[in-house]
Amino acid sequence: MLILKSYSQLFILSLIVSALFFSGCNIVKKKDDTATLLKIEDAPKERLLEEVNRLAKVNSMRAKMDLMFEDTSFAPFGSKEVYRSADGEVVVQRPANILLKVQVPVLKTDVAQMTSDGTKFRVAILQDNSGGKFKKFVVGTNNADYSKLQNDLSAMELNGGKAIKENINAFANLRPQHFTDAMLVRPVDAAANVYIQSAIFQEENDATQGKKSPLRRVMRGYYLLDELKKNADDSLSVSRRFWFDRVGGIRLARQQIFDEKGEIDSDIIYGREGNLAGDPAYARLPLRIEVTRPKEKYKMSLTYQTPETVTIGKTYPVTAFVLQNTWNLPEVDLDKKLSEVVALQSASNSNTSK
Repeated sequence: MLILKSYSQLFILSLIVSALFFSGCNIVKKKDDTATLLKIEDAPKERLLEEVNRLAKVNSMRAKMDLMFEDTSFAPFGSKEVYRSADGEVVVQRPANILLKVQVPVLKTDVAQMTSDGTKFRVAILQDNSGGKFKKFVVGTNNADYSKLQNDLSAMELNGGKAIKENINAFANLRPQHFTDAMLVRPVDAAANVYIQSAIFQEENDATQGKKSPLRRVMRGYYLLDELKKNADDSLSVSRRFWFDRVGGIRLARQQIFDEKGEIDSDIIYGREGNLAGDPAYARLPLRIEVTRPKEKYKMSLTYQTPETVTIGKTYPVTAFVLQNTWNLPEVDLDKKLSEVVALQSASNSNTSK
């Protein structure tokens, strides 16, 4: 019986080893496409700093653009709202001035206008296809936190409602200052900041290849350039991160801007490069810019309609970036409303503590 038992164990062990062997052979022979590792270029940190400053030479710009807006509020649930594109006219000028007009395609009538002089922003909602109840003239401060007003604003129907989401006025909820740093890249400042270079590889899909092409999945190399600002207590905090595509040269592909807490304010993707204004001095500039604002839960892409007609280098008066309510729209002062809400909350807390 002992011998029979030993033979049984040996037989079972042989079956297990055989199964593992043939299973292993099948794994080895199984065809599995892997990402293609793309050839990369090398560059020192000085080269990356020079590339940022090259883009920063653009001091002002005026352009006609195609605008596409995406509401990413439902991104955690795997969905998003994509709105039809609109025509836009953008004027930007350093240090942080912008005028943005949103127009109905073909008809060329203004849907919304918005400006920022670097400190204050103003937004005029001119069309709403809802009987005029969404038409407003909104004034606020760029660096103010209006999160406490969210419920109040929703009640006023400034941000909500199915009707406004079904038409082009979704653009009117944007804030103009979100696009100044995207279109006018700020130069580096080695005296005030510390810059650190690193490298990563990222697996991506190459949109130029067919969906079934074995070359669609690629492994692309990037340089990261972190800008660390020096704080009053001698600590360092990240303010910007630049991504440089290393395939076929060195190209600024992405810029991330961080807030005081280290959270992302803006995530900016730069598309393929081209020549703006028909001037060789402005060659190799991005023809498409995509701005994602995680906190505001939206994404906006801006594409130059005719790159050769872009105006670069002209000086615009300061008044061009201070929108006036010439339409006599109902005005909403967000700073004033914020003060009222804070005062009411303070009074409520005081009464509760008594």
